[in-house]
Amino acid sequence: MRNLTLLLLLLATSPSWSADIYSCMDKPAYRQFDFWAGSWRVTDKDGEKTYGNNTITVEEKGCLLQERWRSASGGTGSSINYYNPDDGMWRQLWVDSGSSIIDIAGNLHDGSMVLVGTIYYLGEARRADFRGTWTPLPDGSVRQFFEERNADGEWQTWFDGYYRPSEVTQSP
Repeated sequence: MRNLTLLLLLLATSPSWSADIYSCMDKPAYRQFDFWAGSWRVTDKDGEKTYGNNTITVEEKGCLLQERWRSASGGTGSSINYYNPDDGMWRQLWVDSGSSIIDIAGNLHDGSMVLVGTIYYLGEARRADFRGTWTPLPDGSVRQFFEERNADGEWQTWFDGYYRPSEVTQSP
């Protein structure tokens, strides 16, 4: 553990890590998911039921989208979302307050961000195929549609939420 701490300290203080050598702000591939950035109230399709609030911020010189979720019942979760220039794919790593870890990757398809991978249920030690689709809508909202593949190999709805602009801000 001491060696890992020393390595992290050396990397954080090295000139290559602290220098302002690269910004993703003017790179089109890194801007593809910016339609999701903002402070949002997440609801059902009709806007009658609030599922929670989500804040998505552009961080690390535009190279990262950071998500901070708080459900209406008080649960929390967080994700990092980034474009990987090595494979040309977007990736999301999500961890919530005790029930799941999601690891998905993909790209824009017909204007929607579609990421596919796995969900791992911590309490059950079970994993399943998982797919997330984010679609910007004409009114400025964003639909987030998640699906999980069931035991029969069919995709079933896991979550269907509509992100509506909000003035709500959250502390990390």
